[in-house]
Parts: sequence; structure tokens; C-alpha cells
Amino acid sequence: MPPGRARCVASLRRDLRTHLRLWGLHESIDAAQLCASELVANVINHVGPGTPATLVVSTNGTHLRIEVHDPDTRALPTLNQAAADSDNGRDLALVTAVAERWGVHLHPERKVTWCELATGLTYVEPGPPPVPHLSRVSTRMAEESVIGAIADFLHWLRAHGCDADEALDRAQTHFEGQIAGAATRRQWPSTSTRQPGARA
Repeated sequence: MPPGRARCVASLRRDLRTHLRLWGLHESIDAAQLCASELVANVINHVGPGTPATLVVSTNGTHLRIEVHDPDTRALPTLNQAAADSDNGRDLALVTAVAERWGVHLHPERKVTWCELATGLTYVEPGPPPVPHLSRVSTRMAEESVIGAIADFLHWLRAHGCDADEALDRAQTHFEGQIAGAATRRQWPSTSTRQPGARA
């Protein structure tokens, strides 16, 4: 993989690791990083370098859902048999081996390739996934890490011509809506009851 793309995937893996640690899903980090890397590599290899893609990660407690959105609805991912000495064609084979399930959901102007991993947790709490107890120092480090990640996202938005202040306002509104919604729900819907490709 060219250096630029390798750095992009490495950055994606670091960001994903940070989020899963904050969510307390330490046991899912390796498998999630592998699946996210392979889904992104699948877009790079089969849709084309430079294709705008978005990674979305969510959880309902018992399952972790990883989605990659890209604008090409024609290049559908397929599970191919790769030669033993080949570095190509393994993307979805690795996802199949690690994930509990995966699929593709088509929208009019984009497709979503997704997979779901079992977290090993046996409960489903209302609201956001719990963060394990942290010492004051660890909490401060986690807070600084999150602030740094938010700043990075704002820089990215500004570099792509977006209004960073508007994005912050929308994120705050979304956050407050999630809190209000969590207070009225007894539990999140089970992953097994969703249709394939439905958003978590």
C-alpha cells in the first residue's frame, strides 16, 4: 500500500482504538481494527484511490457495528478466494473470519458495507455504553485525547470547506437528543432484530 494510504489507515486504526477504549470495549479493539482496515482497503482496491469514504462505528452494548460509506453503488464487494501468496482479495475473507456477520446496504447515492462483532458483553444498558471507572489522572488523559480528536475533526471539516462552528452546534444538538432519548428508552433494540444493513 502506498505510504499516503498506509498513513491514512494507520490514523483510522488509532482513532478507532481511542474510541473503543473510552467505551470500555478493550477486548474488541484488535478485531475492530482489522475489520475497519479491511473494509477501507476494499474501497481503495475496488472503487479506487481517493474515493471519499466515511467510517461509522456504533454499539448497542452486545455488538459493535462498523460501517464504511462510499459513493459507488456499482462496485459491490464480493467474497473472493485469494491465492495463498497473494496480498490482494483477502479483505472480505478476513472480515468473514473475524466478524459475526457482514453485508452491504444500497442507498440511492451511496453504499454501506458493514460488519458486526460480538463485544462479549451480556447486558444492554440504556443510553451510551458505560465508560469504566478511571482515576483522576486517567480521566484527564482521556479528556485531553478526546479534545484532541475533536480538534482534528474540526480541522478536517474546515480543510474540506465545512463550517466547523455549525458542525459543533449540530453535534451538541445530536448529543443532547441522545441523552433525552436514552432517558425514555428501557433498552436499545437487539442487533438480531434489525434487518441486514440497518443502522445500529
